[in-house]
Amino acid sequence: MILRKLAVFAIALFLLIWSLPAQAQSKYYAPPLSYSNAELTRRDFSGQMLRAAEFSNANMELSNFSNADLRGAIMSASVMVKANLHGADLAYAMADQVNFTNADLSDTVFLEAILLRSTFDDVNIAGADFTDAILDGFQVKELCKKAVGVNSKTGVATRDSLGCK
Repeated sequence: MILRKLAVFAIALFLLIWSLPAQAQSKYYAPPLSYSNAELTRRDFSGQMLRAAEFSNANMELSNFSNADLRGAIMSASVMVKANLHGADLAYAMADQVNFTNADLSDTVFLEAILLRSTFDDVNIAGADFTDAILDGFQVKELCKKAVGVNSKTGVATRDSLGCK
């Protein structure tokens, strides 16, 4: 299982690096939005298209990302305490070392996201889809204790996506 996840990560990383030079040469290529190291407390990003946006080391406490498209976003080492990510799409996101304490992650899609060393204390994960996400074993064990519901977009049960027993 872990080998499969590492292989998926390696392939995704290769494809990302391999495709960058081609994108940079296009006159239509727009670089991703960068909010790295930013103070974004209480900001409203709800429903916004934020694909591949960079939020590394950002403070996003109490921010609203409900129904936002964050596919491929980079959120490493950020603070998302009490953030609202209800219905957000974080497929393929890099959200390692993120503090999600008291966040609303209900109905969020974390397909193949990297969530290593992130904090999920007192989060709402009802209907969240963690299919093929890379998490620490301890995280999975704790999340399975509160895993309920089915994701409205993917139809996948939260418990199944985490591999809960």
